Amino acid sequence: MSEYTFDQDYCLEMLKRLLSIDSTTGQYEKIQEFLCGVLEEMQYPFQVTRKGGVIADLGGSGNAIAVTAHLDDIGLMVRHINPDGTLNVCPVGGLYPFYCMTENARIYTRGEKVYTGTVCRTPNSIHVTEEELRDTAPDFRKNVCVVLDEPVTCRKDTEALGIDTGDMIALDPRYTVSGGYIKSRFIDDKACAAVLLTLMHAWKQDPSFTPSRKVYAYFAMYEEIGHGTSWLPADVCDMLAIDIAPTGPEQNSDEKKVSIFAKDSRFPYHWAMTSELRRTAIEAGVDYVMDIFTPHYGTDCDVSITAGFDIRHAAIGPGTANSHGYERTHIDGLKNTFDLLAAYLR
Repeated sequence: MSEYTFDQDYCLEMLKRLLSIDSTTGQYEKIQEFLCGVLEEMQYPFQVTRKGGVIADLGGSGNAIAVTAHLDDIGLMVRHINPDGTLNVCPVGGLYPFYCMTENARIYTRGEKVYTGTVCRTPNSIHVTEEELRDTAPDFRKNVCVVLDEPVTCRKDTEALGIDTGDMIALDPRYTVSGGYIKSRFIDDKACAAVLLTLMHAWKQDPSFTPSRKVYAYFAMYEEIGHGTSWLPADVCDMLAIDIAPTGPEQNSDEKKVSIFAKDSRFPYHWAMTSELRRTAIEAGVDYVMDIFTPHYGTDCDVSITAGFDIRHAAIGPGTANSHGYERTHIDGLKNTFDLLAAYLR
């Protein structure tokens, strides 16, 4: 096992704090501010990219590796205001309407006001809806809206609140832990960011520790729309993404294990680096599986490769159910991810 012990309490507290900050892709300022505060407290030097990413220097020298986890969430945006004052919306990232019906939401205006509401079908009451409408699948373009917790009855009422096209809408995470299972929206990817921060915290508790190679922790803010790590520091040779491993009928991934990614919907991960991770997991006694994720999955590693960086790339992460919905993983999955990451970087 890793020489560093997984601090479950620290990891869950960090996850809870990250989830409490709405960070729909493009609206990163608050979570960036929080993260920078954490890094300053740990006394890690860091830089902020122009589009909001945060890159911490964890020390070491030679053969630099960037370990990345993203902090942006999928969500919604106001497309236009309906005649009855409700909000017509469009997705930001891969959010599907059937996965957000009846969810509570927060609407952020560009005038820095915040309102609450609910994502609803329209019509929204089963008892007074004809079968042909009741049984129709939800569609953002046709029969889904956000109903405001405000006394609005027309478009003018909503406009008077300062709400406009392009305002951001964040969904309530609803974080809870039961029997070791962690349930919340946005486990993708705040759970993995919490694991990375937990390892960084463990390293700081050991004054004698220096990584055996140069290590960057790269917290990206645009992964959900495909360009989180399209820029890297010039000395990066390897890149390791920590992201969720979706479970499913044909998947090996397990909520209590860490998955090593062999391939996603774009292309295979680097054979030698992936083999190194597998060998490390075996030698360290980590509970792992190998898995492939198609047809709709990718990580920030893919973005760096397609941007033209000459790097090796690999990805690992905890098994996670209900991806892009109300997700679920297990504390053991986070621990195994921590153990593999710590052993590989040792």
